[in-house]
Amino acid sequence: MKDLFHVPPGGPYLLSHSVGCLPRSARNALEAGYLSPWETTGGAAWGPWLETIEGFRTALAGMIGADITEVAPQQSVSSALFSLLSGLRPADGRNQVLMSEQAFPTVGYVAQGLERLGFETRLIPAAQSPGDAETWDRHLDAGVAAVVAMHVHSNTGVASPIPEIAAMARRHGALSIVDVAQSAGILPVTPREWGIDALVGSSVKWLCGGPGAAWLWLRQSLTTTIEPLDLGWFGHEDPYEFDIRAFRHAPDARRFQGGSPSIAPFALALAGIETITGIGQRAILDHNRNCIAAFAAAADRTIDMDGRGGTLCLEFEDVARLHQTLAPRGFRYDVRGRCLRASFHAWNEPEEAILLGRAIAEAGLEFRLAS
Repeated sequence: MKDLFHVPPGGPYLLSHSVGCLPRSARNALEAGYLSPWETTGGAAWGPWLETIEGFRTALAGMIGADITEVAPQQSVSSALFSLLSGLRPADGRNQVLMSEQAFPTVGYVAQGLERLGFETRLIPAAQSPGDAETWDRHLDAGVAAVVAMHVHSNTGVASPIPEIAAMARRHGALSIVDVAQSAGILPVTPREWGIDALVGSSVKWLCGGPGAAWLWLRQSLTTTIEPLDLGWFGHEDPYEFDIRAFRHAPDARRFQGGSPSIAPFALALAGIETITGIGQRAILDHNRNCIAAFAAAADRTIDMDGRGGTLCLEFEDVARLHQTLAPRGFRYDVRGRCLRASFHAWNEPEEAILLGRAIAEAGLEFRLAS
């Protein structure tokens, strides 16, 4: 599997939760889907460029078990979430956007920005685990217009109980939205099976597609009930009508596309999706768990990854000594607060996980799973 990627030289690369490695097929994909049409046809490149966008939508829809008409390309998770939430209309007594304080901050920033439209941001305290269905049950009520849940939380690796959250949201008449930026490519993402209303995600991490190629999936029966504020000609029912006085929302997820799309990010992201699905997400997850088991054995610890994503999130008391131990050995990792984040992807080997475990054990560093 490793030979399918350009892995940066040096020590083990453990940063899939941040930026996945470049697929070896990406350069050709960029050339064929973006540069070559531009070079050979100039303005006529829009034809093949839009085929590149449609190729991305098709591949993504296939990966998540959806229809292409339910998928809208987006620049980022932030833009996807804004486009969706801005299309809702807050009502008296139902205007809250509920999320965990452990959610990735950009989600909260988007919600706070929409407060000028009459929404209210409601945060579940970080001390209450978003991995526990009872946490959500305590906070979901008739005042919630939309609940935004991380499938996997970036700072702890904890996964939310998505089907349970979706069922609770339905009972209270709230929209259920799931952010899969930290799970797509390593865990199954099945919006229809989950019973959720909407999905936002990114290609930059486990999908190895680089930044700038995010997406929005929306349950088809909801599409015409939501009218986003972020309008553009690609969200028009007929983008080529060119009547400045007449905007009509596209009848499917295209209404969320806004203006002219960037092409290069989606050419690269398509290569990433094809590489990951070619290997098989199940094979990648099994490999990830084998690497984590090898780490645990080397560190002489038991680690239970049930209800977690692909990133090993470990809290250390002595972060300075942790850096002193790992940095000289060339490990590529990061630390949020006191939490080491290390992700084992298809290019990693169990031997690398063993090296990490031994380094930590030999240094006598104490840790616990983040929660």
